[in-house]
This record gives sequence, structure tokens and C-alpha cells, in this order.
Amino acid sequence: MKILMSRMALDEIGPAMSARIGTDTWQPVLVGEATMAQQQEADLAFISRDVTGRSTKYELSDSLKAFYDVLRAAPALRWVHVHSAGADRPIFGELRARGVTVTTSSGANAPIVAQTAIAGILALTRRFPQLMAAQRERRWTPLYGDVMPPDLAGQTAVVVGWGPAGQRIGELLQVLGVKLIVVRHRDEPVSPDVPTFTYARLGETLPGADWLVLVCPLSELTRQLIHAPMLARLPRGAQLINVARGEVVDEPALIAALQSGHLGGAYLDVFAHEPLDSASPLWTLPNVIVTPHAAGHSAGNFARVAQIFIDNLGAWVEGGALRNRVA
Repeated sequence: MKILMSRMALDEIGPAMSARIGTDTWQPVLVGEATMAQQQEADLAFISRDVTGRSTKYELSDSLKAFYDVLRAAPALRWVHVHSAGADRPIFGELRARGVTVTTSSGANAPIVAQTAIAGILALTRRFPQLMAAQRERRWTPLYGDVMPPDLAGQTAVVVGWGPAGQRIGELLQVLGVKLIVVRHRDEPVSPDVPTFTYARLGETLPGADWLVLVCPLSELTRQLIHAPMLARLPRGAQLINVARGEVVDEPALIAALQSGHLGGAYLDVFAHEPLDSASPLWTLPNVIVTPHAAGHSAGNFARVAQIFIDNLGAWVEGGALRNRVA
């Protein structure tokens, strides 16, 4: 069984792979080191973070383009595991269309994404963008009068998406005293005391929301889910957190809502096109925090991703069910 992977991944987890499935059952085929013909003989592929590098869905490095070309041209390829929580890059749809199994690392970075989302909520609540701007200008600006922050406890957050990261965000919000409303794919309550709605009923949840927290996967149900009429349903001053995908939001409508003051602020980690264009108003709006699709990045992620892959590798060899298989 020939497994296409990077040199870094082999060095880090090769022994653990052999311990799980035996040394005689597999052979590494190294990205960028094996010949193109050898790479195209792969049966399986492990796409670790170093393979993707700094590429985005829209702007691929030459090395990643070449890697995707290998996947497209590998006739024996049967399964690809990817380091990300989502599989919305076009290549994965192409592979699945020809019968290749695709699995993700959903859950691996959920604690980090949740911490980042909560950091965004706390930063916006405590007026950190304004305080940091004042610091750069050496202005002493106490949070008093019309800039007095409201208490977070007692506010309401609509959390859209209830996967591993959404659940962790919900737990942390409840610790902070925030009331939850959950919007998810299934019409199934998450708990007796948390109102739960489907995506189709999102609009019903918005008039009472202080926070709209997006942590859902990108799908045909969620693409452009947040558009101008949805934003208009939010109370003036409500704030938005997006650690999902940029395409979940109508970005021009979001910018307009922020510029008008209807939205009080936003923490945005994902965008309709990445990298975010340097001319975008989002960079300079005083009530917006922008980060470069980094909400889930941390030094410990590789180990968590690798464990999901190794567990799945064992299941693959033994004929068991794979975790995070993309339907």
C-alpha cells in the first residue's frame, strides 16, 4: 500500500503508522522527492499542513498545484485524508466524484478555534480595537460614558453550526453567562434548555441576538446564508464572529452593515476571497478585527491531526468505519 505524504509527516509519524498497521503493509511515497510517476502510483494520500503551506483555496502555490495534479492523475488512489476540518476545496469534490474517499480532521483544532472565537468576543466586548488604536496614538481613553462596555453575562449568542468547534464555543459562552441559541443542519435539540433551529429558520433567531457566531461548514445550505436581509434582522449594535468560511456571508452586505453602524463590530477570520484584498475596507474599519484564516492554528494541531489519520489508517486496513468521512 503506497501512501503519498510529505517528508516532515513521514519523519514525525512514520514509526506510529508502522506500529499501528505493521511495517510490511505500507510504503511511503514522498511529495516532491519521488518522481511524478512514482507519486501517481499512490493508493492513499495524507495532506498535512506543510503540504498546503500558505496557499488558500483561491491562490495555490506551484507546489500545491503540482500535488493536486498528482492526485488527479493517480489511477489507484482510493483515499485522501486532509489536515483541515473542511473539505470544500474544489479538488476534494473532484476526487469524490470519481469514487475516492475523503476524510477530514474535524475536531482536531476545535479547542483552538473555540478559544479564538471567544477571544474575538472578549476583545470586541472590552473595546480592545478602540483601546489599541488609542495606545498607538498615546491617548488616555478610559472606558467611561458612551463607550462603557456592556456586561457579557446575560447577552444572547446565536451559534450557527454545532460541530466540535461550535459545541466548544457554546460551552465557553455558557461559562461566561451568555444565553445560547443554536442553529444547525438537523432539526434536533442540542439540550433541553438551549433553543435549537435549522438553517432554514435562522431568521427567527436574529432579532434577539447580541452575537451571531458562525462556525458552520460551507455547503449549499450555508453558502451566502448571511445576506443583507438576515443582517437587517439583527438588532442595531449586534456583533458578528466568523470562524466558518467566508462564503457563508455576503461580504459587501456585511461591509455595508458595519459601515452604517447597524452592526456594532465583527471578528473575521475568513473571507469571500483569501488572501483578503489589501483594498478591502475591512482592514481599516475601527470596529473590525481581521485575522488571516488562522483561528485554528496552533503548535499542537499536527499531533491531533496525525492521530485522527493513524486511527483511520488502522480502520482502513481492518475494514472498519472511517472517522470524518465526507458524505
